Amino acid sequence: MMSSAVLQEAQPTGIVGELYARFPGEGLVEQATADGMPTLWVPAAKLLAVMKTLKRELRQPYRMLYDLTAVDERQRQHRNGLPVADFTVVYQLLSIERNADVRIKVALSGDAPCCPSVTGLWLNANWYEREVWDLFGIRFEGHPHLVRIMMPRTWDGHPLRKDHFARATEAERLVMDQARVEREQEALKIDPAEWGMREVAEDHDTMVLNLGPNHPSVHGVFRIMLQLDGEQIVQAVPDIGYHHRGAEKMGERQSWHTYIPYTDRIDYLGGVMNNLPYLMAIERMAGITVPSRAQTIRVMLCEFFRITSHLLFYGTYAQDVGSMSPVFFMFVDRQKAYDVIEAITGFRMHPAWFRIGGVAADLPNGWERLVREFLDWMPKRLKDYEKMALKNTILKRRSVGIGTYSTQDAIDWGVTGPGLRATGLAFDWRKARPYSGYEHFDFEVPTGNNGDVYDRCVVRVEEIRQSLRIIEQCLDHMPSGDYKARHPLTTPPIKDRTMQDIETLIHHFLNVSWGPVIPAGECTMTVEATKGLNSYYLTSDGGTASYRTRIRTPSFPHLQMIPYISRGLMVPDLIAIIASIDFVMADVDR
Repeated sequence: MMSSAVLQEAQPTGIVGELYARFPGEGLVEQATADGMPTLWVPAAKLLAVMKTLKRELRQPYRMLYDLTAVDERQRQHRNGLPVADFTVVYQLLSIERNADVRIKVALSGDAPCCPSVTGLWLNANWYEREVWDLFGIRFEGHPHLVRIMMPRTWDGHPLRKDHFARATEAERLVMDQARVEREQEALKIDPAEWGMREVAEDHDTMVLNLGPNHPSVHGVFRIMLQLDGEQIVQAVPDIGYHHRGAEKMGERQSWHTYIPYTDRIDYLGGVMNNLPYLMAIERMAGITVPSRAQTIRVMLCEFFRITSHLLFYGTYAQDVGSMSPVFFMFVDRQKAYDVIEAITGFRMHPAWFRIGGVAADLPNGWERLVREFLDWMPKRLKDYEKMALKNTILKRRSVGIGTYSTQDAIDWGVTGPGLRATGLAFDWRKARPYSGYEHFDFEVPTGNNGDVYDRCVVRVEEIRQSLRIIEQCLDHMPSGDYKARHPLTTPPIKDRTMQDIETLIHHFLNVSWGPVIPAGECTMTVEATKGLNSYYLTSDGGTASYRTRIRTPSFPHLQMIPYISRGLMVPDLIAIIASIDFVMADVDR
């Protein structure tokens, strides 16, 4: 397997070859990576030209800015001839037409690096660039509002730089004297003009209203600053960062194995589905092949968590548009699903049960009966909910035609998952790029027609039915064999071998106490998570912990679209839109 830090010497092909042909002699450098994604280093001066070509000038363009992040390269040892850089800005673009990605990198030097902004090309670049500025101190020339997004404005330093402390015990003692209190209070004041709120007319007053950050309708610590003309929304400005816990920074100080429980807490409704892209990236870099039984067990548990997450969405969505009863019924069904999950994994919401190379243990005796009972129970409940909620005339009047956007709009804003499929595009990662054996399962990809609040609900309801189909196939066709790979970097090794030979015992001791040593490289792996596409972009420097852990979550770009789809509507419409997005703030802020 080629390290991610090895440059390609063969003649470039594919999209890299296209770009070489369009920009000959411009200093473009191809890089091989463990995930096989086309990766190209581009000089900062040529970035906008290359990005414009990728988005607008190719026959099958890369229209979605899927992710934008950075790496502090200053302590990295295994770079093997890569362009000299103190910092690297990394762009990942997605082409639906090609069903392919491309990774663009820009090398930057100095303690105050600067890079051209791509906000003129991609609408959702705004928040991504603000995040990189906030956490790395990389300035984006031409950005319309480059201010902190995760950290308080009074924060000193940029937390994802390698020289920034990782633990509170490493920081200076916090003293909240009167001067600091006044400074913090001053920083909390809102200047409406700074956030794009303008007077409608000199003789016409509007009101600025804070919705959140603590309010049931915003589903977490999330604030939206509203400029209202009566009850009509003139401007809506999302404000995030209240739930930021430094999850990516934690990845630098936990071993590859001990970081697994942290992933459960990202989309905290997705459970073990959060483990999967992280472990898939490690397994790809380490060359570990997961046994088919372990892959099928993973699929079954992921689909159980898709059901529990969608049921919570279904109930709270109905509640937000005025129906109180459904949420209580749906919580009953979630508990039935959690009973099965607990019987298999030992835990309910956050099992952290997947492991490097497979899962923590084999399926317990009697698991088939529990799964079958749930499969027999759930379909008739969905029929009851359809009568109670989806066909309810009040719910339909509150949601049909509200918060509408097109497929093109969704791609421009980086929307994935049910929010994208509600516009009519049947793009599901499990079908487009099957992983963990999804290619062996028979299921449909539900889509909507109008891309409105109602369609986003209908798509998720049908996805519950498809998840039940997948689980039934797991039940009927569960492979035999190991629940975990027998590779030396599998952590921990299969239990029944640990006391049988000294080599396995040594691997167990080292891999658990110290951590497995993953070969130097970098890799992105993606799953179709409960709320959209979730990816882990991991960089290994050949050690026992990740050099850089990037978590690309679906909810982050989804919330950025709120101003676009809510202007001109009423406040109750905004509540319905928020409910239909289906997000959790831990998934946004990390």
